[in-house]
Amino acid sequence: MPEHVTAHPGAAWMGCRALTATRAGAVTVPAWAWAAFAAFVLTMLALDLFVLHRSAHDISMKEAAAWSAIWVAIGLGFGGLLWLCRGGQSAQAYLAGYLIEKSLSLDNIFVFALIFSVFAIPFRYQHRILMLGITGALILRAAFIVAGITLLQAFHPVIYIFSAVLLYAAVKMLRGSHPEPQRNAAWRALQRILPATDQLHGQRFLIRDGGRILATPLLLALIVIESTDVIFAIDSIPAIIAVTSDTFVVFTSNVFALLGMRALYFLLAGAAGRFRYLQPGLAVILAAVAAKLLLADVYEAPVWTSPVFIAAVLAATIALSLRDDRRRRETRRPSRPRAHQDGAARPLESADSPGT
Repeated sequence: MPEHVTAHPGAAWMGCRALTATRAGAVTVPAWAWAAFAAFVLTMLALDLFVLHRSAHDISMKEAAAWSAIWVAIGLGFGGLLWLCRGGQSAQAYLAGYLIEKSLSLDNIFVFALIFSVFAIPFRYQHRILMLGITGALILRAAFIVAGITLLQAFHPVIYIFSAVLLYAAVKMLRGSHPEPQRNAAWRALQRILPATDQLHGQRFLIRDGGRILATPLLLALIVIESTDVIFAIDSIPAIIAVTSDTFVVFTSNVFALLGMRALYFLLAGAAGRFRYLQPGLAVILAAVAAKLLLADVYEAPVWTSPVFIAAVLAATIALSLRDDRRRRETRRPSRPRAHQDGAARPLESADSPGT
């Protein structure tokens, strides 16, 4: 799927002309752009882990909402920078990839909440596990993206394999199936190698007890989250590659969506029941992306249609879910006692009151 990117007219005076370099099959950027992006990501991770959240504490809704807004603003701001430097096509592809990963991360959040529940991880320790999990996920996603795009460029029919993966993921979403932490292969393998304790020891992942090294529930939860992310990556990476084969756009859209996942988790983890139509909506998005891949050799839709379609599906999904949740709350709400004509409430009859 060759791509041609036209830079924004203002790219030259902004010093962005170098970002429009191309090569066969994919648009690339110079080494300094990768280095600058990597430096930014590492700085933000270090700031979050070692400065802002060095000590364990409960994340309030206010703090989670503020950080969610900050990460969304940074992610969208980077899309604006791409628009200025590389033109609308790259920016639209980035936005589509960002929305795909962000929407799938909503479902991932509820799986993470289930994992923390299984291992009985207190709220104040969950942030550290999530940040380390996201750091590992960034490395995994980078490997998956490079492998996927390289494979696609070397063997074009692989798009049909990607389409099959996406259709399978869509069916799973429609059925509402989730990975089960108790059946996680990585967890079972670790239990054979490293004994574990059921007791927490602060933020420690390993402890020494009587000459033995034991894994704490924090390490077990981290391993299950990391291995579960492999499953999530298998779903999300082909979905974004279906929109663009530009390695830089695919990776940066993934990174900014993942960096905001931690704050989004603390904002929405307790609201899983309110998003009843989330998984059907995600199934529609994945199925549509699979169809786009299957038809790529016949018809290539304009890039702008992807972010518009994804945003419309997400908006409809959230609106329907909130409306359904409101109706269910109203149904469960106890009815008020009827009042006399004079406005006084009618007293309840006791069990031994004489009938009329």
